[in-house]
Amino acid sequence: MPLPAETFDLLSFIDASPTPWHAVATCEARLQAAGWKRVHETDAHWSCAPGDRAYVVRQGGSIIAWKGGTKPPTEAGFRIIGAHTDSPNLRIKPQPDRPTSAGCATLGLETYGGVLLATWTDRDLGVAGRVTVRSPGEGMAVESRLLRVDQPLCRVPNLAIHLNRGVNDSGLILNKQTHLPALWAMAPDGDEGGFRKWLAEELRVDGAAILGWDLCLFDVVPSTLSGRDREFVNAPRLDNLGSCHAALTALLNTTDDGSEGTALMALFDHEEIGSRSTRGAASSFLGDVMARLVGGSVVDLAQAKARIFLVSADMAHAHHPNHPEVHDGQHAPQLNGGPVLKSHQEWRYATDGESSAVWRGLCADAGVPCQEFVVRTDMACGSTIGPIVTTSLGIDGVDVGNPMLSIHSIREMCGSADQPLMIRAM
Repeated sequence: MPLPAETFDLLSFIDASPTPWHAVATCEARLQAAGWKRVHETDAHWSCAPGDRAYVVRQGGSIIAWKGGTKPPTEAGFRIIGAHTDSPNLRIKPQPDRPTSAGCATLGLETYGGVLLATWTDRDLGVAGRVTVRSPGEGMAVESRLLRVDQPLCRVPNLAIHLNRGVNDSGLILNKQTHLPALWAMAPDGDEGGFRKWLAEELRVDGAAILGWDLCLFDVVPSTLSGRDREFVNAPRLDNLGSCHAALTALLNTTDDGSEGTALMALFDHEEIGSRSTRGAASSFLGDVMARLVGGSVVDLAQAKARIFLVSADMAHAHHPNHPEVHDGQHAPQLNGGPVLKSHQEWRYATDGESSAVWRGLCADAGVPCQEFVVRTDMACGSTIGPIVTTSLGIDGVDVGNPMLSIHSIREMCGSADQPLMIRAM
């Protein structure tokens, strides 16, 4: 049976987006190709007239796009889908060159988010992100450039089982400071490998012009399908580029059908480290955008907020066939079973009885199955941007996501039939 085009498009979206900055650039390219106009926070005037299509980017890692409804937001509100562009990974330190050891040059790394460390060993790793350089000419003007090196450049080599006999029984334990440096070159004693020099050559700039960077390691192996009947998607960064792709595709697929509310997509950076940054979900970004779209008045914004519904989209835990003991048996979503409604009575998710009813109704109207996830009562529950955004703005919302396995691994896994269902519901 042929797979839907949306599934293959998901693979392309993920492969084009090795970092949050690349994810935003990928979204921007697709929006522009569909006729969306970029506006800037420094612009004096924005418009949210019926049919207006525009977007704004904050600091390269977060993006908000909207399509005006037939009525102003003060009368019809916003229909918002929120997600996050970042994923757990390993990032290169500001002074990465370490003293040579055994004739090898290694790079110092920091962990970003809840990395499943063992999965990053023995992988072919490229380098991607953004580099800030001094602009040509006088003064202190700087510019950021995207960088992507797809070749296998780095590797975190594992220790042979002969030298770690208990690893299969006790598990692989890595010290983040001493065991994670990535081997990236052979170097004689005293030559630490010259990362800045290499970076300057890649960018074709003078090394002194490089003033800073946000660089990540990523698996250069492309996303793929697996299973007897290609039932599964195997890819990096499914959490949460899967939700970003669904939100973007749903926004682009909205037609001029007379919808009264303004459709808005908000993709934030830094969810994996708590969202509390200038471009995270806890920042002023979404509130600033909505305030400008309603006209700037406190009263206008309050009126619009009373008519907002947020779908916070973040991938969900699927029932693990090898570890059924970690699930609540009555709330154990399956791969390829459709979108998952996530709830938690201590507000780790933004779902309550009313908002869950709205989502179930939307799924029913779209002919999409709806699964349920509740964490075991004796286990801690993760969280999303949902409670952060709904609490800070005082709006209604719900938390949903497609089911997946291997969350926070360097290679994650989901069902190949689920993406089209989520897009349809969104």
